[in-house]
Amino acid sequence: MEILGKILGNGARVKIMRLFLQNRGKGFKSKDVAKRSRVSFDIIRRELRLLSSVNFIKKRSKTSLEWYFNSLFKYGEEFEDLLVRSDTLTKEAILNNFKKIGQVKMLLVAGVFIKNDDSRVDLLIVGDSLKRSGIEKGIRRLEAEIGTELVYAVFNTKEFTYRLSMYDKLVRDILDFPHEVLFQGKGFLELSHTLTLNKF
Repeated sequence: MEILGKILGNGARVKIMRLFLQNRGKGFKSKDVAKRSRVSFDIIRRELRLLSSVNFIKKRSKTSLEWYFNSLFKYGEEFEDLLVRSDTLTKEAILNNFKKIGQVKMLLVAGVFIKNDDSRVDLLIVGDSLKRSGIEKGIRRLEAEIGTELVYAVFNTKEFTYRLSMYDKLVRDILDFPHEVLFQGKGFLELSHTLTLNKF
């Protein structure tokens, strides 16, 4: 993100461009862009004017309040390769969003993070004494970075273990489909004989 921000001018522009690229065909009012990208409204207005001036975004009518990605933008595919299809977040950057949410036993990513559209979730967190508000804040920060809403699941250790033993479809689908384990706590190692924690 830091490198892309330097190349493209600033981190806010990267977030905004990624938001439109990830949501082609969907319109956003200026206030919605500010909320989704977690960027101040003054910066949003400036960046939207700039992106409009180069035809990256457009309004569908003069009276419309919503901005859309311009499908005729000359370099759309190139920017999608750079901002969406490339690996935009490091393992550390993802984990840093969930440092103070409780006793995390395992955190894995799938879906948008590994470019797999078949995944049931984008992120799974297993742990105890987890703070839902902290998790939601971390999710919102990640959504602002990658430009799309995340599907995620959260379980305490007891519930996760029970679901796993009962061959719960959601849990099995998460583990059987491609995923990457970013963190596995020491207290979680006793489940290793049951879990198949493959990295893809």
